[in-house]
Amino acid sequence: MKSDIIKKIGKKIKQYDTIVIARHVGPDPDAICSQIALRDSILKTYPKKKVFAVGAKVTKFKKYGELDKIDAKSLKNCLLITLDVPNYVRVDGIEGLTYKEIIKIDHHPFEENFHGLEWINEKSCSTCQMVAELILKTNLALTNEVASNLFIGIVSDSDRFLLRYTSVETFKIITMLLERSKIDFQPLYSKLYERPIEEIRFHGYIATNLELTENGLAHIYIEDEILKKYNVDASTPSNMINDFNFIKDVLVWTFITYDEKNSLYKINIRSKGPIINEIASKYNGGGHKFASGVKTTSMENVQLLLKDLDEACRNYHLSKM
Repeated sequence: MKSDIIKKIGKKIKQYDTIVIARHVGPDPDAICSQIALRDSILKTYPKKKVFAVGAKVTKFKKYGELDKIDAKSLKNCLLITLDVPNYVRVDGIEGLTYKEIIKIDHHPFEENFHGLEWINEKSCSTCQMVAELILKTNLALTNEVASNLFIGIVSDSDRFLLRYTSVETFKIITMLLERSKIDFQPLYSKLYERPIEEIRFHGYIATNLELTENGLAHIYIEDEILKKYNVDASTPSNMINDFNFIKDVLVWTFITYDEKNSLYKINIRSKGPIINEIASKYNGGGHKFASGVKTTSMENVQLLLKDLDEACRNYHLSKM
C-alpha cells in the first residue's frame, strides 16, 4: 500500500540525524527541485538534523536553491535518499559515502533494486509529485519555498500538464499544494521558462534543421560548433525536446549531441505513440515508455538506433490501419 510506504519513509527520516539526498547525473528541474524541496522541508521540520542535497552544480538551476558540499568520508551511519534515478550507477555526488540505509523515490520504470526502502510510481508525472505527496501526508513542513520548487518540478516534468503521465492525482496534489501554501504560482512559470535570446534562436535552428522520415521519425545531430555558435551548453537541446510535441507529421523525435570530454553520443528521445524505452534499453539506455535516452560511444549504434526508431514508427502506422 502506498500509504504504508509513505509512513515508513517518514519514520526513517525522523530516525536519522544525518541525511544525504541525491539525484541523477545531468539533472533536470524535477531532479533538482525535488531534492532541494525535500532537504528544506526536513530541515524546517527537524532543525537539529544535518541534511545535505548533493551532486554537481548546474548554473542555470541555481535559481531553485543552493546544493551542498560534503566531506563524504566524514559522514557515518547516515540515511541516503535517492530521487528521480532508477539505476544506482547514475546517482550523482555520493562517491566515498558510507550510508547505513537507503531510500529510493522514483517515477521511472523499475531497473535496479537499491536494497533498501523503495517507492516507485510510474504513474506519477514527476518525482516532485511524489515528494509533494510525502510531505502532504506526513508531518514534514511545507513552506512557500518548498511548495514553489515542488510546483516547478511538477510543471516541468509534465510539460505544463500536457504529457500523458499527468493524472487526476497530479491535479489533486497541485490543488493541495496551492491550498496549503498559498503560493502565487503565476510568477513561477517565468522562473521556469524564461530564456536568453540565444536559446530562442537556437530553438529556431533545431526547428529549421530537423530531418523527417516518411514514417514520422524526426531527428537532428547537433554538432559542438552549433552549440558554440548559439552560445548554449550541451544540456540545452534536452531541455527543449518537449517543445516539439505537437508537430502533426512527427511520431518520434530525437536530438543527438556529442560529448567530446567523455567521447559519448547523447540521444534524447520522445514519442507520441510508439513505445521507445524498450528500444533504448537495447542500446543500454532507458527511461519512460514515451520519454527515453541513450548514451553510446559508437556512431554506428546511433545509426542503428535511428533505424529501429523509424521501424517502430512504421509498425505503429500499420497497427492503426
